Amino acid sequence: MNKYEKMMGRKSEIMIKSVGVDYDQYEYGKIAFDYEKLMRDTGYTLDDVMKIQQETGVGNTPLLELRNMTELARKVSKTGKAARIMVKDEQCNPSGSYKDRRASVSVFEAKKKGYKGVVSATSGNYGAAVASQANMRGLDCIIVQECFDSRKVGQPEIVEKARKCECFGAEVLQLTVGPELFYTFLKVLDDTSFYNASLYSNYGVAGVETLGYEIAEECREKFGKDPEVVICTHAGGGNLTGTARGLKKAGALQTKVVGASANLSGLHMASDTQFNRKSFTTGHTGFGIPFMTNPDRSDVPRSAARPLRYMDRYVTISQGQIFYMTELLAQIEGLERGPAGNTSLAAAFVIAQEMENDEIIVVQETEYTGAGKHVGPQLSFAKENGIKVMKGNPSEEIPGENIILPEHPEKFTLQEMDLNGYRRSLIKNVVKGLEDKTIGKEDLEYLCEETRLDQVKVLEMLSEFDICVK
Repeated sequence: MNKYEKMMGRKSEIMIKSVGVDYDQYEYGKIAFDYEKLMRDTGYTLDDVMKIQQETGVGNTPLLELRNMTELARKVSKTGKAARIMVKDEQCNPSGSYKDRRASVSVFEAKKKGYKGVVSATSGNYGAAVASQANMRGLDCIIVQECFDSRKVGQPEIVEKARKCECFGAEVLQLTVGPELFYTFLKVLDDTSFYNASLYSNYGVAGVETLGYEIAEECREKFGKDPEVVICTHAGGGNLTGTARGLKKAGALQTKVVGASANLSGLHMASDTQFNRKSFTTGHTGFGIPFMTNPDRSDVPRSAARPLRYMDRYVTISQGQIFYMTELLAQIEGLERGPAGNTSLAAAFVIAQEMENDEIIVVQETEYTGAGKHVGPQLSFAKENGIKVMKGNPSEEIPGENIILPEHPEKFTLQEMDLNGYRRSLIKNVVKGLEDKTIGKEDLEYLCEETRLDQVKVLEMLSEFDICVK
């Protein structure tokens, strides 16, 4: 057995030691686990989380109305109508993104449990958040970052994020794309005995609940009602999961939660040759779809990010439209923000046109921008890697071949994604290891919770894979 196999064989042992959570206690039936108990066992109420975040200046970010954006949406709308577009300005957090909310509780927990430092595997924004919070709590920080292809060429956005992490004093280990990321991450945890500040732990997702709660409370205070729609940039699922849970805790039960991702269909995220042919490092389908249909592929045994439990609708939007929206936001609203939040803003611009003038759609996050995140460097990098950049019809964009900037805002368009197809894929992934092709009633109830489908529909999907319930 080689070093890699030995390290992978110790994955569960290292995870339990580095998070302090025995995930086996949540398992029951053949395939089920108690998700709500996992979330309760953080030991922190929503009020507790708010107090933790207040200590380090996290949260209570402003909800801004994009009046000019709304006016433009109404001008290009086929009906002449569009909802009022709001944005929760998460750039105002200490490290410049909503990820401070995720990091705040994890780092607090690490300090409380007596760990000397924290480790995270991330492309950058979360790393900066962990490093920032670690500084405030007096802990060391190591960030493991997948950054380069085999030529040691790094995307400008990822390089910028590494600079941000180092600015906060983190040690950044930059790696090429491939399986070495998780191996190195485990090795660092094992060698240092630091805390695993995972994006996907129950502490990380609990930290995002305050974001959804604040959105509901601010909308009630300003407009006397809950928003009709909240749209979240969707990648690994924690952003949408935490926001949706916070909305529910605020009692905003009628608010629809929409996920939006940059369309990178056809590109493989672990491919060395395709790694630099994409212009988005997060908030894209390369993470959004795999983590939706197999959430436990993360760096903890059971992920607290379960987007299919909360998502009412899922849309994708092309890279060119997101770049266009980034420039548009700066030029008509005076807000220069990074690319990830502009993914959901670009989608919101289209969805708002389906709604009435008195309705409210909230884009639930922004992020800071920096030298590598700007449109110019990213498009220049795309051209250097053989991507054609042009103006035209964004629906004709082919990820990895071209980036098409819309000729006019009226050309913005979305691709509607099939949630039931992803629910079927999740069920397939969950049951594929079953030898006797049977599950119990408790497993059926679990699958209903995971997919938000009734038993009749889940049973229908199970029959496709020759699985029966006993």
